[in-house]
Amino acid sequence: MEDVDEPRCAQRHADEILRQLEAHGLIWDGEVVYQSQRKPLYQSALDQLIERGAAFPCACTRREIADSSHLGIEGPVYPGTCRNGLNGKPARAWRVRVNDRPVCFEDRLLGQQCQQLEYDIGDFIVKRADGLFAYQLAVVVDDFAQSITHVVRGADLLASTSRQIHLQNLLHYPTPAYLHLPVVLNEAGQKLSKQTLAPALDSASASNNLRQALEFLGSQPPPAPVSATPAELLAWGIQHWRR
Repeated sequence: MEDVDEPRCAQRHADEILRQLEAHGLIWDGEVVYQSQRKPLYQSALDQLIERGAAFPCACTRREIADSSHLGIEGPVYPGTCRNGLNGKPARAWRVRVNDRPVCFEDRLLGQQCQQLEYDIGDFIVKRADGLFAYQLAVVVDDFAQSITHVVRGADLLASTSRQIHLQNLLHYPTPAYLHLPVVLNEAGQKLSKQTLAPALDSASASNNLRQALEFLGSQPPPAPVSATPAELLAWGIQHWRR
């Protein structure tokens, strides 16, 4: 359960996600783990990065970064201000060093993907100024701890993958195989989510939701009859799936 950003997460939301998964026939293996309860694992990984000289403290504010950098794929690129010291300023966050070597991987759907982190992203945050661990570090540690070999997720996370591979290399973790699926967008081109005021998922229409998902992904014609249960639709999808 990705609740690493604790101020924005509530237990009722996590409980609803589990109910929705269960209603759609998507059952988890073993105990559900919560990022908010795994901070010692993330701190241990950060300690390793610091010990290897791969992470450094940063005193910069967002305003200072915006005023002294160019725009990358996700906003202002960190210009490396604190790479060689804080110049007497108090540390606010921890960042990971990047370089100008392209980070490339073969997406199982989209083909080869490459990023030059130094130009596209810059040294990125792994522990925030508020003391919370960043998503990029948390998911890398989680995948390794749970022996994940294949990651299938939305294309909205495609741009994060090179940063995660960079962290995997620094921590001597294996890199999973990645596949990024298209996501449903609203009329403004935004991903459907609570931030864009999209309607909540209706668990009472689980079979219809799965049928629409199969149709949206293309070339995956759902089976008749319309009365198929979530379990029947998923079994059909597993048997007939074409990447």
